[in-house]
Amino acid sequence: MPGRWLLVAWFALPLVPLVLWALANRWAFPAVLPQEWGLRGARTAIEAGAGSAFVASTLLGACVAALATPAGILAGRALALHRVPGRGVVAALLLAPLAFPPFAVAMGLDVLFLRLGVPAFPGVVLILTVLAIPYTTYVMRVGFGAYDVRFEEEARVLGASRWFVMLHVQGPLLAAPVATAAFLAFLVGWTDYIVTLLIGGGRLVTVPVLVGSYASGTGNQPITAALSVGAVLPPLLLLVALLAVRGRRS
Repeated sequence: MPGRWLLVAWFALPLVPLVLWALANRWAFPAVLPQEWGLRGARTAIEAGAGSAFVASTLLGACVAALATPAGILAGRALALHRVPGRGVVAALLLAPLAFPPFAVAMGLDVLFLRLGVPAFPGVVLILTVLAIPYTTYVMRVGFGAYDVRFEEEARVLGASRWFVMLHVQGPLLAAPVATAAFLAFLVGWTDYIVTLLIGGGRLVTVPVLVGSYASGTGNQPITAALSVGAVLPPLLLLVALLAVRGRRS
């Protein structure tokens, strides 16, 4: 138990200055705490378009999760339960996007997407989905590795349809890995900066892009901190929901 709390403190302590900056109107050296408290940073962030940026990030993360999770389920099931010819090669290809820097990929595809006239949002979703599939595939491969297919076969013998098996057998047994895969895919879309900036060309303003624009200037610490604290909340809520799902399955 002490080790768990030490781990929580290890991750939480670096966030303390961020929260203090988000609640500070003025905090000058060498003061230990802000000299003037307030929410000027949050108000300025809202006026600068934080609301639309959060909507864009949420849609981006949801679209990436909606595409990468089913792809990971199919790939993970095939690799774990079926005899795939050249399984090692297929697994290597699925994990290959992790070996390439996102900056290089985005720079290489930026010109191509511009020539093809691909809109910013679909282009970003497409690339981030490819980058998220390795994570969803790995999680689902582990999930299917612990999955007993005999439950599925027994249900089919008793006359259950394919959809019934999917909803009432596979769904409950694989709820935890599917939720984990979807969470990781959402994080890929929610936290991305480089691909969104390059492929979006400044037309797609998400939370990381807005944070980066303010962090690059001086004197914007309260605004940057307010945006950063706000950016942590949705993944944190999803993580709590994920832990709740995994706890019920356990």
